[in-house]
Amino acid sequence: MSEAKEEFNKHNYSADSIQALEGMEHVRMRPSMYIGDVGTRGLHHLVYEVVDNSIDEALAGHCNNITVIINEDNSITTEDDGRGIPVGLHKKEGVSALEVVMTKIGAGGKFDKDSYKVSGGLHGVGVSCVNALSESLKATVYREGEIWEQEYERGKALYPVKKTGATDKRGTTVTFKPDPTIFTQTLEYSYDTLASRLRELAYLNKGITVHLVDKRAVKEDGEFEGETFHSENGLSEFIQYLDATREPLMKNVIAFEGEKNGVPVEVAMIYNTSYAENLHSYVNNINTHEGGTHLSGFRRGLTHTLKKYADESGMLDKLKFDIAGDDFREGLTAIVSVKVQEPQFEGQTKTKLGNREVSASVSQAVSEMLTDYLEENPDDAKTIVQKVILAAQARHAAQKAREMVQRKTVMSIGGLPGKLSDCSEQDPAKCEVFLVEGDSAGGTAKQGRDRAFQAILPLRGKILNVEKAMTHKVFENEEIKNIFTALGVTIGTEEDSKALNLSKLRYHKVVIMCDADIDGSHIATLILTFFFRYMKELIENGHIYIATPPLYLVKRGAKKQYAWSDDERDKIIEEFGDGSKIQRYKGLGEMNAEQLWDTTMNPEFRTMRLVQIDNGTEADRIFSMLMGDEVPPRRDFIEKNAIYANIDA
Repeated sequence: MSEAKEEFNKHNYSADSIQALEGMEHVRMRPSMYIGDVGTRGLHHLVYEVVDNSIDEALAGHCNNITVIINEDNSITTEDDGRGIPVGLHKKEGVSALEVVMTKIGAGGKFDKDSYKVSGGLHGVGVSCVNALSESLKATVYREGEIWEQEYERGKALYPVKKTGATDKRGTTVTFKPDPTIFTQTLEYSYDTLASRLRELAYLNKGITVHLVDKRAVKEDGEFEGETFHSENGLSEFIQYLDATREPLMKNVIAFEGEKNGVPVEVAMIYNTSYAENLHSYVNNINTHEGGTHLSGFRRGLTHTLKKYADESGMLDKLKFDIAGDDFREGLTAIVSVKVQEPQFEGQTKTKLGNREVSASVSQAVSEMLTDYLEENPDDAKTIVQKVILAAQARHAAQKAREMVQRKTVMSIGGLPGKLSDCSEQDPAKCEVFLVEGDSAGGTAKQGRDRAFQAILPLRGKILNVEKAMTHKVFENEEIKNIFTALGVTIGTEEDSKALNLSKLRYHKVVIMCDADIDGSHIATLILTFFFRYMKELIENGHIYIATPPLYLVKRGAKKQYAWSDDERDKIIEEFGDGSKIQRYKGLGEMNAEQLWDTTMNPEFRTMRLVQIDNGTEADRIFSMLMGDEVPPRRDFIEKNAIYANIDA
């Protein structure tokens, strides 16, 4: 009996069995709970968390300059001219306040309502989380004429905070190197990704100056690559930046800044000749891409005020149908930014604002702003209402086209596109569909696939550029109808005619597979533009991928190896030696079915790129620039980012 009891106790689940992971240790064991993931996005989020501390100082009126430096070894240094993190003894913890901020999850001035009225960041997780996920971190504080510093390894202090000298500076400098045992995918920072976020922060917090320096790249004059971001007019300038490649319907940006019911509200908007609705919302500098009460308030204020003006103007008298909320937002680019002392977030990614009181504040602000503008600018007002009427007429035409798509979608298997080669698996989570450029490559893919779980939908030529097309033209396009029907999704509900219903999605992996040349890149961009404008939820939920077929096959005798880049090709040639033969794949059709399976479709060996939206406002700007009418900015972008040597004018 005693042996049995001893064996039972060994496996008994008691209070002593509970593993308590506290603070920094828990961050290291479950990093994705704190920064979203440990890939590229999470790596860059570390920078944003440190910068958010400096932004909080700026919001409190104590900081004017922030500098972010990407060092040669991909460590990051951030500097600000704020008050400097306090270094005095923290009574409760018995150590310096600096050490508490750096090593205790949830510590920091932003929990003291007297220190910060509002703050951004990950709800107080902040710099201690960055410290926990860094191989090394050094904090230097310039405060009250003295310099203080402390260093850490993986979140643990190496020594007590010490004074190292005198200074006439003030502020905080933090240098950290992400831990390679946590960030195993990549440790390399993207200049463009950081620049997009820092530019955004400069627009959202007018008056501050943000510097970005990249010590990994030196210009011809010997200076490091870098940019300085500063905005005097805030969201009005942000709107002009976002809409630079669109044709405006009016000369001026409509803007409002003030406090309503105790909520600081800033709104800027402009109408353009496009057919897309581009609404961007922020709470305490956090991009709330799922929207929330502030966006609902904006829409309500906009619709109510414009509808009232249009009714009173008599311009709607001849219209035979009602105008819907969507009609007021066609061709509209708007940014709503609110500061909330205690934001309540909800939604799948916790980026949807739930504070009910904010809705009325924003609605009231928008109503006042628009009423004043429409009265003072009657020509612009007339232009806006005419745009709304055209949108309503187009919506009715689009509704008929959409109903055709809906009818085809809800039909049985016989209603699927004739060109779709479907798979036999019924569980959408196990299924994937390849959108393939052209019938020829589609035929090869059809032969090479695993028909159990892989479906093939060939697309004829270049699909419609939805950036420049009216909505009903989009739904009437045969290739786009085929995509909707094959995927099984429907668009439009009673509440929101642009909402996507993903409940019937037939494939959880949608793979864009195009040739590895300029035409193939153009087609892939057209397809991505369509998904971004009409099926953004598919991207946000991680369903869209881009296949990466190889560029080369290198052979020498019996040896052969594929290469996905010029550098990879050169290394293989060096390894194989003289006499290597190189085959350049310009199109998918140049590979046979077996080769396509081995390199691009076989889950065991393929590489697919998941399409993610790191920055919604920047993605909006880039799609508009790439697929719009303005040629010079598109050419500049292509020349800067192209992987091909020659670009035709």
